[in-house]
Amino acid sequence: MTRVFVYEYLSGGGLVDGDPAASATLLPMGQAMRDAIVRDLLRANLGAVTVATCAAAGPVPAGTQAVCAAPGEAPEVFVARQAARHDLVWAVAPESDGLLAAMQAAVGRTRWLGCDAAAIALASSKGATLARLRAHGIATPHDLADEASRWVVKPDDGAGAVATQVWTSRAAAAADARRRENVGAAAWLEPWVDGEPMSLSLLARAGHAELLSVNRQRIAVDGDGLVRYDGVDLDCVSPNDPRRAVLAALAGRVAAAIPGLSGFAGVDFVWHPARGPVAIEVNPRTTCAFVGLSERLGRCLAADIVAARRETLHA
Repeated sequence: MTRVFVYEYLSGGGLVDGDPAASATLLPMGQAMRDAIVRDLLRANLGAVTVATCAAAGPVPAGTQAVCAAPGEAPEVFVARQAARHDLVWAVAPESDGLLAAMQAAVGRTRWLGCDAAAIALASSKGATLARLRAHGIATPHDLADEASRWVVKPDDGAGAVATQVWTSRAAAAADARRRENVGAAAWLEPWVDGEPMSLSLLARAGHAELLSVNRQRIAVDGDGLVRYDGVDLDCVSPNDPRRAVLAALAGRVAAAIPGLSGFAGVDFVWHPARGPVAIEVNPRTTCAFVGLSERLGRCLAADIVAARRETLHA
């Protein structure tokens, strides 16, 4: 019997930037990911499933065992403690502040259901990720610098739309980036890409990727230029849409550029009206697009992810 531990950072008691209010706002998304993973694992009938939770989170799905971190226990210490008691660990955490990397290091390669350490390290930097993709001929925002009318500043290691600000001039954006860097925050500045914000959901392994779905991201920019993430619409590009083949090729090129991507991963991009897909970032972990995707596709993604991981380990 396989013992699987599921840890999602927010529903497991983690805080975003140490901010309880921000964490409470994002908790429903985290809990939805947690529960989607758990339900899929139960459908896969792999064995016993243990789920990290906390007082603020809702009840874990029936048929599982709930565990909580000890008071004051660091997330990576909690995950390491549970990893020693389980055969596989499926962890979801932001890349910011090295959290996801710390989780992977705490668990170790053989138990970890996800991307390897090198892929996580690369994708934890917006700048490093885009440099790698550009080196492999993939379009990125800086390819549109000469025509940009707006610029965006975000944390270099940020996740989602946290602390993401759009400016109408490069000078204002550069000033924002300097302010952040002056207080010790790593900032990333890039041209704002006009078009349709979208994402790819991938099942990746050994430098290859299956394109599971193309999703539409609901992104809003308020009157002050603050970017807000309002959710995702799953599988919005049908197999007979001409864009699908282009995006399947993009998925393969991203996986080849970052061969340590493994299991579920996401690629955020903008479909530019003239240039097609422009890559924004790579998410080396489960994303919000996982929620409901197995049902949408009529397959058990958890079973596929575990099987792919076992094949990789024994290759």
